[in-house]
Amino acid sequence: MVCFAGHTDVVPAGDESCWTSPPFTPTERDGRLYGRGAADMKSSIAAFVTACERLLALQPDLPLRLALLITSDEEGDGHNGTKRVVELLQQRGEQIDYCIVGEPTAVDTLGDMIKNGRRGSLSGTLRVHGRQGHVAYPHLAANPVHLAAAALAELTATHWDDGNAYFPPTGFQISNIHAGTGATNVIPAELTVQFNFRFSTESSAESLRQRVHAILDKHGLRYDLDWALSGQPFLTTAGRLTTVAQTAIDRVCKVAAQLSTTGGTSDGRFIKAIASELIELGPVNATIHQIDECVDIAAIAQLSAIYEDMLQQLAQPDSCQSA
Repeated sequence: MVCFAGHTDVVPAGDESCWTSPPFTPTERDGRLYGRGAADMKSSIAAFVTACERLLALQPDLPLRLALLITSDEEGDGHNGTKRVVELLQQRGEQIDYCIVGEPTAVDTLGDMIKNGRRGSLSGTLRVHGRQGHVAYPHLAANPVHLAAAALAELTATHWDDGNAYFPPTGFQISNIHAGTGATNVIPAELTVQFNFRFSTESSAESLRQRVHAILDKHGLRYDLDWALSGQPFLTTAGRLTTVAQTAIDRVCKVAAQLSTTGGTSDGRFIKAIASELIELGPVNATIHQIDECVDIAAIAQLSAIYEDMLQQLAQPDSCQSA
C-alpha cells in the first residue's frame, strides 16, 4: 500500500488587512498562488490527487493499493486528527508499506530536500517555589529567580547527545520565563519556566526527564515539573522510498534531493507507527505561516509529476525483494 497523508487545517491568517489579497481567496499573481495554506499544504494534496487521476487513467489496473489519509487538527493540538485515525487503523491491523506526507519540505527550490525523519518534541513547565517578601528584607524571603538561576544556566549549557548521521544533536531551549507580582519591590513567591527539547534518536524522552530532574535536585530546588511529549523521533533510513523519491525529483526537476530530519513536528510522528517507510515531500516552505503565503504555480504541476513518477516506480516489483 502507498498512502499519501495531508491535512486540511491551516494556521490563522493574522491581520487580514496586511495581506496583499484576501488570505482565503486563492489569488494568482506573478506566477504564484497566494492564500493561507497554499504551501502548507493544500497544493500537495491537489498535486497527489491529480497524479493519481492521470496514472489511473493510463493504468486502470495499476498493481498498487492507493490510500489518502487527509485529516485536520495537524496545526492544532494534534489529538483528534491523524492520531485518532492511526489508532483506529492499528486496531484493524492495517499496515502501510510506503507513506508520503505532503508537508512543505523544500528550502530554495522544489525537490532540494526530503524529510526522512523528524526530531522528537518534549516540553516542560517548571514551577520553582520560593517565599514572597519585601526586596528590602531578602533574608525574610526566598527569591525563586535567584534560586533557579544556576540550575537554568546548567540546563542551557548541558550537552545532551551528539546526534547521529541522520539527526543533529538534541537541543534545549527556554521559551518563556515568568515571575513577580508586577511590583518592583516584591520578591516573587514562584518562578515559572517553559522549555522544550527537540531530541534525536540518541536520547529518549525518559532519559531527558531523568537528567533534568537530576540537575534540579542537585541545586536543591523546591519545584513542580509537568511534562508534555508531543512526538517521538522517527526515521526512515535510506532505502527504496527515499531512492524512488530522489529518482523522481531528478527526472522532473533535475535536482539532487538531500535527506534531512530538520524542522518541526508533523503528523508523520503518528503514521510511522504503522508505516514501514515514510518520507515528507512537498513545496518550498519559505512563506508558510506568514502573511502572503504563496507557492510557485509551475511547481505544483512539477510536484504532481514527481508523485506520479514515484507511484509508477513503486508499482514495479522491488528488485531487492524479488532477489
